[in-house]
Amino acid sequence: MAAGDKQGATEKRAFARVLSQLRLERHLTQEALAFESGYHPKYISLLERGKYSPSLTTILELAEVLHLSGADLVARVERLLPRTRKRRREIRLR
Repeated sequence: MAAGDKQGATEKRAFARVLSQLRLERHLTQEALAFESGYHPKYISLLERGKYSPSLTTILELAEVLHLSGADLVARVERLLPRTRKRRREIRLR
């Protein structure tokens, strides 16, 4: 696995964890979150398992259903990422 792939996997897992935690805190099932956000329940499941990366549109729509801003959702994900995280540009320059 290339360094960039590993970094992406870390970000997907962080988003997955935050999404799942927020959904459970709000007493929503995956199906309810899917219905309210307009996505398929399988897509929500894939996001929560860290299989897919959400688009900006998806982040904003999920945040709205979860009653927080997109910025807050992303900030929660960022808090789970390692402090030593390197930017993609730094990885490619090697």
